[in-house]
Amino acid sequence: MEFPGFILNLPQTEAHKPDQGILYDLLIVGGGPAAMSAVIYAARKMLNCALITIDFGGLIRETSEIENYLGFQSIDARDLVARFEEHVRSFRIPVLTGAAVKEIRKQNGDFLLLTESGQQFSGKTVIFAAGEGHRQLLIPGSKEFVGRGISYCTTCDAPFFREKKVVIAGGGNSAFTTAIDLMRVHAEITMINFAEDWQADGTLQQRVKKYDRIQFLDHHEILRIEGSKSVESVVIKNRSTGQEVSIQVDGIFIEIGLVPNSGPVKNLAQLNRIGEVIIDCTCRTNIPGLFSAGDVTAIPHKQIIISAGDGAKAALSAYDYLIETAKI
Repeated sequence: MEFPGFILNLPQTEAHKPDQGILYDLLIVGGGPAAMSAVIYAARKMLNCALITIDFGGLIRETSEIENYLGFQSIDARDLVARFEEHVRSFRIPVLTGAAVKEIRKQNGDFLLLTESGQQFSGKTVIFAAGEGHRQLLIPGSKEFVGRGISYCTTCDAPFFREKKVVIAGGGNSAFTTAIDLMRVHAEITMINFAEDWQADGTLQQRVKKYDRIQFLDHHEILRIEGSKSVESVVIKNRSTGQEVSIQVDGIFIEIGLVPNSGPVKNLAQLNRIGEVIIDCTCRTNIPGLFSAGDVTAIPHKQIIISAGDGAKAALSAYDYLIETAKI
């Protein structure tokens, strides 16, 4: 049986984009595990839905290896994303990639979604699962040298720093995972953490601390990044002594945390003090018909498996809402 915008288990061979003239039952924003899981559950409920995203995978693509997703002792992150995407595309729903969502508005009881390029899509419900983005290091040189020695993605850029000197800014799991990627290309690494000690999981720390070409500087602050055409040095300060020193490097990888991509709903949904979308246990926001899932929300423990579970929950909750309000 065929429904508008949906054919069960028919592989999608051609791009099938959302129609700006249709009022969809559900619009799903995002391309990470929460959004992709939501698509699968919405499709199985035979909702007329569409997915709008910048890309598939989100920040997962910047990880090299996944070792904590159920069913896989170890899997390349891009392979996992490819499997997710293949599963999503096996349900022939409209998908718009390369689309940055600018704003989501409530309009006449439904929702209007506007993209940065001027497209508009309408939905009876919305699942907002836009994930998080990298927190930037706001110091002199941090903007000028992006792509010229400054990187936020070792999976993308580690090969360019084979046997070169690099700094990693950060002390959590992402920073130590970045170190592992750089160890594989035999880089000479200096890890710099603003806080005292290191926040990464013990297993990651043990693995990295075995590397013989690495230096650990906690309780240090990066003051500025210097160079001519590309990064040549970073100036750091010992936060205990106040002493400043310049380190000669070829690049710097910034892993100082993430910020929620909640801008499109900031004038609509209730956010917490750090900009995460506040939801209840069924992924409902304070706005009826607007649901949210994944790392953009205020749920603790930002993990792939948790995001995927919440995406499924959000889709089922949206379905229940549509039934209860007689919108389908």
